[in-house]
Amino acid sequence: MGMTITEKILARACGREAVQAGEFINARLDLALANDITAPLAIKEFEAAGAEKVWDPERVVLVCDHFVPNKDIKSAEQAKFVRDFARRQGLSNFYDVGRMGIEHVILPEKGLVVPGDVVIGADSHTCTYGALGAFATGVGSTDLAAGMATGEVWLRVPETIRFNLEGTPGKYVTGKDYILYIIGLIGVDGALYSAMEFAGGAMRALSMDGRFTMCNMAIEAGGKSGIVEPDEVTAQYCRGRVRREPAMLASDADAVYAQVIDIDVAGIQPQVARPHLPSNAVAASELAGLKIDQVVIGSCTNGRIEDLRMAAAVMKGRKVNPDVRTIVIPGSQEVYQQAMHEGLIDIFIDAEAAVSTPTCGPCLGGHMGILAAGERAVSTTNRNFVGRMGHVDSEVYLAGPYVAAATAIAGTVAVPGEVLS
Repeated sequence: MGMTITEKILARACGREAVQAGEFINARLDLALANDITAPLAIKEFEAAGAEKVWDPERVVLVCDHFVPNKDIKSAEQAKFVRDFARRQGLSNFYDVGRMGIEHVILPEKGLVVPGDVVIGADSHTCTYGALGAFATGVGSTDLAAGMATGEVWLRVPETIRFNLEGTPGKYVTGKDYILYIIGLIGVDGALYSAMEFAGGAMRALSMDGRFTMCNMAIEAGGKSGIVEPDEVTAQYCRGRVRREPAMLASDADAVYAQVIDIDVAGIQPQVARPHLPSNAVAASELAGLKIDQVVIGSCTNGRIEDLRMAAAVMKGRKVNPDVRTIVIPGSQEVYQQAMHEGLIDIFIDAEAAVSTPTCGPCLGGHMGILAAGERAVSTTNRNFVGRMGHVDSEVYLAGPYVAAATAIAGTVAVPGEVLS
C-alpha cells in the first residue's frame, strides 16, 4: 500500500520503512521553534525537567517577533528572558530586533527548513513550512520543551485530505483566496488533526509565497499540517538558500486518503472572511460598500515580497482614503529591503500608508494597530476571532493583499478591478 508525502516524511523521521495514519510514533526533529510569547514557558518547563542543554543549538530557533520592538515593560521582560536563554545555550539561530522578522517568514527565507523536514513550533502557524514539502506543526510550549531537550516529538500520524486544485484563476485571485475558499467550504473543523495536502495544476502554477500563505492557514480548518509536494518551484526557491540536503518526496499514486476534494479555481473570486471565523468566506463583491476603519497588510500569512507587490500595484499613484488607517508591515528585514529597492515603500508612503518594522503586533491585537470598539478592519492576517485585533466589539475581515489595498483606497470593502478601472 502506498503512502502520502506526510507518511513518508514521518516514516523517515522514525527510522521505519512505512507508517500508517493513526499510528503513534516518536519522530526525530529537524527543527524546533518558539517566539517571545511561547518560549518563556517552554524554557521554564525545559529547566524544571532538569535539562541543561538543548539537544542541538543549531536546530533550536528562537524568534522575538510578537512584541518587539518591546511595547511595554512586561514584553521587555519576556524578550530579555528569551535573549538570556539563547545566549546561555549558544543558539546560533536567535533572531531579535534589527536582524529579526516574523518567524514563519524568516525561517524559510534563511534556509532553516528544507523539504522532508519534521518541524515543531510553539506557534499554531508553524504549518506554514509545509509549503516546502516538510511536515510542520504547532505544539504547546511544554511539548516544545521536551523537543528542545530530546530532539524528538511524540505524535499520531495524521490522516490526509487531498485538495486537487485545477484550472486557471481569474485576475486578482491568489493563494489567500484559495485557502479562504477552502476553509469556507469545509469549515473551521473540516480537517481536524488531518494533513491538508494541496495538489493539482493550479498548485503547481502557484508561487512559493502563495504556497506559504495556503499552508499557513491550514490550522484555521483544524488541520494538523498543510503540505505541498516539492517541485521545480520549490527547488528554485531552495537553491543557494537551504543549509541541508533536501528530501524531495511525493505521495504514491496508490496512497490512501481520508478524503479527496476537487476544486476548479476558475470559479473562485477574490474572497473576504467575515467576522468572527475564517470560514465565513464570501466573494468580496458581496461586501462591497461596507465601511472600513483600518487596513493591515502583512503578517506571517501575507507579509512576503509578492504580497507587497500586489498591494503596491493597487496603491501606486493613489491615496488611501483619509478615513482608513493603513498599515503595511514587511515580514522580514530582507523583504523590507527588497521592497525599498523596488520602490514599493515609496508607493506606500506616497499613498499615505504607515510602514512598520517587521512584527506580528496587530495580528494578535498586541500593538501597532489595535482596534477600538465598533471599528472594522480588513486584514491580510489569518484569524478574525472576537477581540483578535483589539476590542471585543471590533470586527476583522480577512482578505488577500489585492482586496486589502483596494479597500484602503476606496474606504469600503472593494475588489481591485473597481479601484483600478
